[in-house]
Amino acid sequence: MTTQPQSYPAHLSIDYPEKLDRVSSFFRLIFVIPILVILSLLTATATDTVTVITDSGEVVSRITTTGLGIAGGLFVATMLMVVFRQRYPRWWFDFALNLNRFTNRVGAYMALLTDRYPSTENEQSVHLDLEYPNVQQDLNRWMPLVKWLLAIPHYIVLVVLVVGAIFAILIAWFAILFTGRYPRALFDYVVGVGRWALRVQAYTTLLITDRYPPFSLQ
Repeated sequence: MTTQPQSYPAHLSIDYPEKLDRVSSFFRLIFVIPILVILSLLTATATDTVTVITDSGEVVSRITTTGLGIAGGLFVATMLMVVFRQRYPRWWFDFALNLNRFTNRVGAYMALLTDRYPSTENEQSVHLDLEYPNVQQDLNRWMPLVKWLLAIPHYIVLVVLVVGAIFAILIAWFAILFTGRYPRALFDYVVGVGRWALRVQAYTTLLITDRYPPFSLQ
């Protein structure tokens, strides 16, 4: 049975801009730095620097990762709750939803899909929604242990799609500089790749559904 993309419990759409600012698009990688710093502070892993003095007197510094980051920690915690308690705390879900909304607003701005500087709160032109699961009714408690394996075909396809999206964004950048418009076909493709990735994330790490993601950009 093929899952219908329209009914999948993870939704992403972005309003198509009729006109884009050429100056903002040209300097986008510079303008995005402040909001990227904020996003990285929210999602970065914790690290420690350990200094070791060897028997020969040599000083060796080693950087070690001491945490999974917020996203990784939330995934592990949610997986354990689903497996052992068959519960998905609503406030965990709400946090994951809003973090993903913010992340996608930043991603849309970087991909030139919008000129509106990413807000930490307002939806703007990026519309992302996830459906809160009824764990006992909708989720198999053991599925989180194997979803990463089942999703390998999606990972392989996404690598190819993301490479294509990078080239699409580069071509769109030149088009915007000359015409002030994002070619609609390229816009739909880049948004489609984001939508595909969101569905895979909903299945494998957000754990809101056991329905296998469709192989579709729509």
